[in-house]
Amino acid sequence: MKRYLLFAIPLIAFACGKQEIKEPVEYKGPLREVEKMEMFYTENDRVKVKMLADLVYEFQNGDREFPKGIYLEFYDIFGKLESTLKANHAYYFKEQDQWRGRGKVEVKNVAKNEQLNTEELFWKPADQKIFTEQFVTIRQQGDVIYGQGLTAKQDLSDYVITHPEGELEVHE
Repeated sequence: MKRYLLFAIPLIAFACGKQEIKEPVEYKGPLREVEKMEMFYTENDRVKVKMLADLVYEFQNGDREFPKGIYLEFYDIFGKLESTLKANHAYYFKEQDQWRGRGKVEVKNVAKNEQLNTEELFWKPADQKIFTEQFVTIRQQGDVIYGQGLTAKQDLSDYVITHPEGELEVHE
């Protein structure tokens, strides 16, 4: 019996020894998930921007991710549709108050019948500006302009292509 007791005491002591304490894992995923979102940004009781998204993730720091894409409509002060923006994936950076669209990004100026296409585009709502360093294509009535990099008003009414290329038809 003493033999078993002598064998059991070290075994019990070993089992009661230091237990490995694991640090809790901090959750960094979304706090909220919204499906089929339709949101309106207004100013002075007038709709300025209409936003549609199939899925939105909201994070603790205020950032938002739109993994299934986003669609935006921009309206002028009279409530008339000025332009639209579509992207396959979008992300809102709250700290910088800046949006990033990726994938097939498309901006249309309704009045001028112009369309911008690129793979990545940033939007600063406070400045009402869009910009990118990526390759861009702008389709105008009968012309196509392309190049690397762009800075523009959000409605695409005025823009500068950093390194433009393409052929333009000149009317005399």
